[in-house]
Amino acid sequence: MALTSDSVAKLAALARLDLTADELAHLAPQIDVIIEAVAGVAAVQGEDITPTSHSVPMTNVTRDDVCEPTNWQVLRPLLAADAPAWEDDRFATPRILEGEQ
Repeated sequence: MALTSDSVAKLAALARLDLTADELAHLAPQIDVIIEAVAGVAAVQGEDITPTSHSVPMTNVTRDDVCEPTNWQVLRPLLAADAPAWEDDRFATPRILEGEQ
């Protein structure tokens, strides 16, 4: 089945592409080649082959999400050293809203 320039123009309109007549004539045979290649792949697929997303088995490598206590005595000086301002064991920031406590 050969695509016509009119068929490509309909596809271009659906994709919201503004193509000239020369571009439509140039693309029609190229899209035909793509359609034939996809049809060739579909023809190879057998009924006994299950669809896959990867060619090899994939396993997710993760660790358990475990909460552990933080050594605040060690962490506090490190945080304070990197903070532009530190007050009462907290980051100090400029007030951005008037009248708020």
